[in-house]
Amino acid sequence: MIWQQTTINLAPRSRGFHLITRDILQQVDLSGCEVGLLHLFIQHTSASLAINENADPDVRGDLERHFNVMVPEGADYYQHTLEGPDDTTSHIKSVIIGPSLTIPVSRGELALGTWQGVYLAEHRNQAGGRRVVATLQGR
Repeated sequence: MIWQQTTINLAPRSRGFHLITRDILQQVDLSGCEVGLLHLFIQHTSASLAINENADPDVRGDLERHFNVMVPEGADYYQHTLEGPDDTTSHIKSVIIGPSLTIPVSRGELALGTWQGVYLAEHRNQAGGRRVVATLQGR
């Protein structure tokens, strides 16, 4: 049985949806895992993880624009605004998308579909680096 856990440190990124599949594969060794699961958990409340289109960057832009319409900054009923107008909106978007993913591993590779990639959804205007705990279980 393989058990491996590491913390992936992601460089600060601008607000939006960013492919981080390569970052994960550079920091998690899947090579000895014939079959298993990789669980990813982001240790932040104003960013999230998702799986979606890995080829056309227009998808990432469309997602960002849609979430900004769906959860607009500056609503007069927001109370948690200590860190700026993106404070509450970041938390709401994070709850909608979620903090974690579980991805199958087959023959030492992520078993993603052809057009799938792992996204960091950065919801803050001025975010710092992000930490993702990666736990691999398999054989």
